Amino acid sequence: MNSAWTKIALANLHWSKWLNSSYFYRLVGILSSWQEGSWLLQWTELLGACLLSIVLMLNPFVSTSLIGFLLLAVVSYWIIITLSERDRQGVTPIHILVFIYWLVATIATAFSPVKSEALSGWIILTLYLGIFALAARVLRSARITTGVITTFLLAALLVSTYGIHQELIGVEQLATWNDPNSPLANDTRVYSYLGNPNLLGGYLLSAIALSVAAVFIWRSWLQKALAMTMVGVNSACLYFTDSRGAWLAMAAMTAFLLILLYYWWREYLPRFWRVWLLPLVFGSLGGLLIVAIISVEPLRLRFLSIFVGRADDSNNFRINVWEAVFKMIRDYPLTGIGPGHDAFNQIYPRYMNSRYPALSAYSIFLEHLVEMGYLGLGCFLWLIVVTLNYGIRQINRLRALKDRQGLWVIAATAAIVGLLAHGIVDTVWYRPQISTLWWFMLAILASQWETVKTEEVKKDRLLESNISN
Repeated sequence: MNSAWTKIALANLHWSKWLNSSYFYRLVGILSSWQEGSWLLQWTELLGACLLSIVLMLNPFVSTSLIGFLLLAVVSYWIIITLSERDRQGVTPIHILVFIYWLVATIATAFSPVKSEALSGWIILTLYLGIFALAARVLRSARITTGVITTFLLAALLVSTYGIHQELIGVEQLATWNDPNSPLANDTRVYSYLGNPNLLGGYLLSAIALSVAAVFIWRSWLQKALAMTMVGVNSACLYFTDSRGAWLAMAAMTAFLLILLYYWWREYLPRFWRVWLLPLVFGSLGGLLIVAIISVEPLRLRFLSIFVGRADDSNNFRINVWEAVFKMIRDYPLTGIGPGHDAFNQIYPRYMNSRYPALSAYSIFLEHLVEMGYLGLGCFLWLIVVTLNYGIRQINRLRALKDRQGLWVIAATAAIVGLLAHGIVDTVWYRPQISTLWWFMLAILASQWETVKTEEVKKDRLLESNISN
């Protein structure tokens, strides 16, 4: 059983022989002599970090076309440094699965019934993957990782602060986000600079997880106070979105984050707290949640609307969209209709109820089935398994080395779980403000490969030195 899981998660496979025989991988470093003569390319990691920081900083505030231009710059820069780097970098199982995922999307594009629209979606997906490729390359430095994440957290703090400002003064609702027949029909749902409360809720999940890690990683008390402020402001803003999907995702992410943090510090706890800490924490949080649902009417009404089925307008809309989506899946089961919302917009009208137009499947798992078929969904689930397994393995390694970078890995792993939970009932995952964060979270995990290898070598050398002495 353990052997089967190891194979599925690609846990102990060695890629060096396969990579060295790959014509594609041989292109890596083909222009290394150019880098040696270039003053600018001596700062590849720093320049890459600046480019990533610009994308994450501007992400919530600029148009999607400008984000696309920035992603094109990211991809172009990654190609340049990959072709010109002196030493070939390590490849993780996450890299392999991301590449397979891209190949499956390419196959889905080739077999799409609307090829030109699918090609547009494929290009957008490729640009998103550029974030993963560059971030996994440059985040090997602890200082760079902290710097890029800090930039994102400061931008998220500005987004959350404006969202809370909207809650305090009231803001015009840009769409019918509440059931018009509900007592909460006129309730304010904040959306900050992102224009949609569900999109804002999904965006804040990563910010909350990383700001929790920052509380423990940032060194000075002033920095820690800023991090704790970020946790509170981001969490409050997420609550004010009234996004039920984001609330459930927050619960899933928090539970996973607490379990991982408990594991990280478990050996330092007295015996009593090793046994009772998690039950007491989860019991207390569960009790507070029950009291809040009972005593706060807007929260109670919004929470209970999850379970009323078609009686809620938003639920009814999603159910009708899903019924049409299942018909699309039945007709395009293996490779789907091709990636991207343009392909979806071409095919969906043939199946939809005329009263329920939609731009997506309102579930990232159904969206993968529609866009890339069962082949694509299987690859996506495989990517999730490999990523989470790899993340937990790196947490184990970094914990053993007492490296606080493991806390960023814990936060990124929890954020991935939160984004997946949110994606069960929404597809904001496909919007650039969140898709860039999804691939950035995966890159935080994948970037640990070279760091781990370096640390293992240092540890082995230290052991050899002690033995010789």
